[in-house]
Amino acid sequence: MRYVNTVKEFIFEEERPFLSCHASTLELLPGGDVIAAWFGGTREKAGDVAIWISRRGDKGWTPPVKVADQEDVPHWNPVIFRTNKGILFLYYKVGTNIAEWETMVIRSTDNGHTWTSPLPLVEGDKGGRGPVKNKPIVLHDGTIAAPASLEPAWDAFVDLSFDGGETWTRSEIVPLEHSRMKGKGIIQPTLWESVPGIVHMLTRSTEGSIYRSDSMDGGRTWCAAYPTELPNNNSGIDLVKLNNGTIALIYNPTRPEHGKNKGPRTPLVIRLSQDNGHTWENEIVLDEGEKQYSYPAIVASGLDLYVTYTWKRERIAFWKITLADLA
Repeated sequence: MRYVNTVKEFIFEEERPFLSCHASTLELLPGGDVIAAWFGGTREKAGDVAIWISRRGDKGWTPPVKVADQEDVPHWNPVIFRTNKGILFLYYKVGTNIAEWETMVIRSTDNGHTWTSPLPLVEGDKGGRGPVKNKPIVLHDGTIAAPASLEPAWDAFVDLSFDGGETWTRSEIVPLEHSRMKGKGIIQPTLWESVPGIVHMLTRSTEGSIYRSDSMDGGRTWCAAYPTELPNNNSGIDLVKLNNGTIALIYNPTRPEHGKNKGPRTPLVIRLSQDNGHTWENEIVLDEGEKQYSYPAIVASGLDLYVTYTWKRERIAFWKITLADLA
């Protein structure tokens, strides 16, 4: 498969109301608009880090607007998700310690123009329920499946909602033989459903490879996670399944360097699979060079791919890529 058209732009330029930004997310809105969010502040983990959003319409991107903040408490990893009923959810983590961070949620019924006050996604939770980096997906039966993980355990699981995102039920932890691993484990899954009830995940790992697990019961239980041939630098990935069955994966195709637990976050590429993630072809290079291009997010409409990612921790880059039809 080849692409026939691309658009690349920055959501904002050098003039911005924060020094550093990271961990973007995006969603498509009715009429062709796009909404994106990220965390921004002095630096990751700083007390002034808040959640910011911007919208892309006919006149380009709006200036960044702060939508979630709490004095002296770092904010992390926003995830935007729009339900079939038109409700826009924005999930994010708060906390000075990742092991004890809490998932908060705000919602909008006017496509992101106004938002509710923040509430805990799961009352009393510490450690992070719901999506940890990547978007939920809606399964064939209407269940919302949110890819989740725990640190410092470095285990993955899925949170399931059977009532449109109001309440959540945890899946079992994805089985993983930590004793046989060189590093800590797997986190930050990204999901797709191949046929009704059969769900798959790819995950970030400490082992130099993207790991995979499969569920035969709608995400409730999972097989033991296993390595794929895809390299992983111990950094975030994401994927989306198109209507024609093609899976588009965005990631850094690098491994940790010798003696280190992380690898270069460059280049950043998209690869496509037409056999349910078993083989990958048609690499599209989005960015490469010094510094980092990382923590991508990807969604799709028809044969159009929409992407955001961290650009040198200074900006959020956006791409729209139109793929050629296979027919």
